[in-house]
Amino acid sequence: MGRENSLVSSAPNVTAVRAYLLDLQDRICAGLEAEDGSGKFREDNWTRAEGGGGRTRIMAEGGVFEKAGVAFSHVRGLTLPPSATAHRPALAGRPWEALGVSLVIHPRNPCVPTSHANVRFFCAAGSDGISNLKSAISDPIWWFGGGFDLTPYYGFEEDARHWHQTARAAVAPFGPDLYPTLKRTCDEYFFLKHRGEPRGIGGLFYDDFDRLGFEQSFALTRSVGDAFLPAYRPIVARRKALPYGERERKFQLYRRGRYVEFNLVWDRGTHFGLQSGGRTESILMSLPPLVRWDYDWKAEPGSPEARLYDVFLKPRDWAAEP
Repeated sequence: MGRENSLVSSAPNVTAVRAYLLDLQDRICAGLEAEDGSGKFREDNWTRAEGGGGRTRIMAEGGVFEKAGVAFSHVRGLTLPPSATAHRPALAGRPWEALGVSLVIHPRNPCVPTSHANVRFFCAAGSDGISNLKSAISDPIWWFGGGFDLTPYYGFEEDARHWHQTARAAVAPFGPDLYPTLKRTCDEYFFLKHRGEPRGIGGLFYDDFDRLGFEQSFALTRSVGDAFLPAYRPIVARRKALPYGERERKFQLYRRGRYVEFNLVWDRGTHFGLQSGGRTESILMSLPPLVRWDYDWKAEPGSPEARLYDVFLKPRDWAAEP
C-alpha cells in the first residue's frame, strides 16, 4: 500500500503528529473512564536508553473493563535491527523515530467484545527536527499505519454492523475504494494462520501508508483515531449489563487464548517493539489478565458458542447491511 520513498508528498511534521497522539490518548482514556463508571487509569511515564520514551496508562479491575491499556510512545534510534530492514533495505543505516498510540481493552462481561486500536507514524532521516537526528540522506522515508478491530465472544449483528459502518464512515472522505481495501487488509492481517481462523470480525488496518501525501495521510489517520470511541462505546453501553454465568466466562477466557497467540506469534507491532529494544511492559500490556487453554476444545453444534464461529468468524460485508 505504501512506497519506500514519498518524493511527491509534503514534508512530514513530527511535532504535529506527536501533539495529536497525546491528545488522542487523553480523549480515549477519558471516554473509557466515563463508560466504566468506577475504574481509573494509572499513568506510567518511561524513557528508553536508546532514545525517546512514552506514557502508558493502565486500568485494572474496573467496573466494566477488567483490563484496559492505552499507551503513547515516541522512540528513536540511530539504526534499525537487521530484522526490521530485511524487507526494506533503504532503511538500513538511517536514524529513525516511531510514534504511536496503541490500546487494547479486555472487558469483564463476555457479552462485551475485546477491542484493539492503534495509530502510528514512522520516519527515517529528515523529519522536522524534533528528534535532532542528522543524516546525509536528503529524502525522508515515512509512513502512517493504524486501524481498529473487534473481537467478540458472543456476537450481536447490530454491534457488528455499527462497528463496520463507523469504520466505513471514517475513511469515506478519502476515496470510495479505501474502506473495502482496508477491511480486506484487516481480515487478512488479523488471521491466525496456525489455527486457520480470524481473531475476530475485523475493522480497518493499514500500514506503510503515504500515498495521499503527508497532510492527507495524516488526516486519514486522525479520522481513524477519532472514530474509535464512537465505534466502541455504544457497543459497550448496550452489552455491559447483560447477565452471564460461568459457562460464558469460561468461553471468554478460552477465546482470549487466541488473542494471546496472535499477539505473540504474528503481530508485527509486538515483534518490532521487542526487536528494537522497546519497553517490554508497555509492549505486552495488550495481554489479558486471565486466560485459559483447553486441549482440542470444540463448540457444541447449535450452541451460542458455535454461533460465534458459524456466523461471526466468517467473511462478511457488515457495513453494507441495513
